[in-house]
Amino acid sequence: MPLDIMLPDETATAALGAALARALLALLGVVMETGFVVHLEGNLGAGKTTLVRGLLRELGVTGAVKSPSYTLLEPYELSSLHLYHFDFYRFKHPQEFADAGFGEVFGPGAVCVAEWPDKAGEFLPAADLCISLQVLDPGRHATLVAFTENGTACRERMEIFLREARAGA
Repeated sequence: MPLDIMLPDETATAALGAALARALLALLGVVMETGFVVHLEGNLGAGKTTLVRGLLRELGVTGAVKSPSYTLLEPYELSSLHLYHFDFYRFKHPQEFADAGFGEVFGPGAVCVAEWPDKAGEFLPAADLCISLQVLDPGRHATLVAFTENGTACRERMEIFLREARAGA
């Protein structure tokens, strides 16, 4: 069952990323055992990198969080897991994913967050959770769809964390 969320501003988009971080930490045992894949969908400017920035800030990253638009991958080594932020926008053909050897980082202990997942096609591992962002005027709209049992557990925890954050605000 999809979860729809209104994001009135950039702060709310970052808070969605923070909720994702908290949910992943709550599922750390599962992530360490199987890994976790998030597909981020949305047009340019929809807030995908802002969401990832909120995720990384909640996980303790204090340095610059940049979009991997040109590098394709920004790795983050965190104390308990490895987070890989991909951006496939510049891919001309899905084969580029395989040619770059990116498939090697997916697996136990890795959280892989992929912007523009459609550009990697069938080479990209299936998502546990897909977050689609749409620009509205004003704000954004997010739809979260889980594709696995782990994705469902993550989405449910995110919903709880977001509700708690709203109640505490």
